[in-house]
Amino acid sequence: MSKLPSPLLDLPGAVAGEGADATVAAHYGSFNVEQRALTSGSGFVDLSNRDVFRISGPDRLTYLHSMTTQYFDGLQPGLLTKALILSPQGHLEHEFVGVDDGDSFLAHTEPGAAQALIGFLDSMKFMMRVEFAVEDLAVCWRPTGGGGYDVFERDRLAAYAEAAGPAAGRWAFDALRIARGEPRFGVDTDHRSIPNELGLIPQAVHLDKGCYRGQETVARIHTLGRPPRRLTMLHLDGSANRLPAPGSAIEAAGRSVGQMGSSARHYELGPIGLALIKRNIPVDASLMVDGLAATQEV
Repeated sequence: MSKLPSPLLDLPGAVAGEGADATVAAHYGSFNVEQRALTSGSGFVDLSNRDVFRISGPDRLTYLHSMTTQYFDGLQPGLLTKALILSPQGHLEHEFVGVDDGDSFLAHTEPGAAQALIGFLDSMKFMMRVEFAVEDLAVCWRPTGGGGYDVFERDRLAAYAEAAGPAAGRWAFDALRIARGEPRFGVDTDHRSIPNELGLIPQAVHLDKGCYRGQETVARIHTLGRPPRRLTMLHLDGSANRLPAPGSAIEAAGRSVGQMGSSARHYELGPIGLALIKRNIPVDASLMVDGLAATQEV
């Protein structure tokens, strides 16, 4: 489902993002001020470009429990839950976060990702009493209470902004997310990514549940403690007025050792980013990415 530009792009100072984030604001004039507001627990971030979908039916939690990495059996209403769907080899294929209200599970995922996700789930349900539908709803993130999401009708965005302001853009949101070491699916991950190397255990992977696709890989690597790569925060050279492109090769001593993910300018740390780097690369190794020097912080 294609998304219309957010009405919050009409707010003073709003500058639209790029690519998948083109329909929401990258910032509203000062991403440093916006980061400080979010850090202090005020404001919100417009993520209304995210895909929203609903899973309903009496077997929905049993089905999600069997298909995902998360423990859905007996899930209590109102509990925010993050889950992954893996390939048989344990690689990330889909991710989503949502809340069950006792009647249905309302979830959201990256822009443009919902159709493929629910298409897969629908193709595998067989005799289970479960239904899937994409919803035209808006998502906003707020820092209060440790961070959470509000999902509501899109025509309420302007009223929500007036009540919940000040508004912060995607740049501020990403800077704080990177500093926390939280990967963005499809930007900080690739077709080879496994949960163990991304720090997604235990928040998105429950280790004490029954069989699901990819479980053998996750359990084996968790036991051995040796994922092939590690998600690493990079401190980037700030003398150049640019950030590395996602997907850029990371080099050490002239050889490729990893792949760049998302990057941003943090109000205290300066230019930072997330990268997947080979496990055997020393933490103190000098790195280069897209012509910029970088150091690691695991």
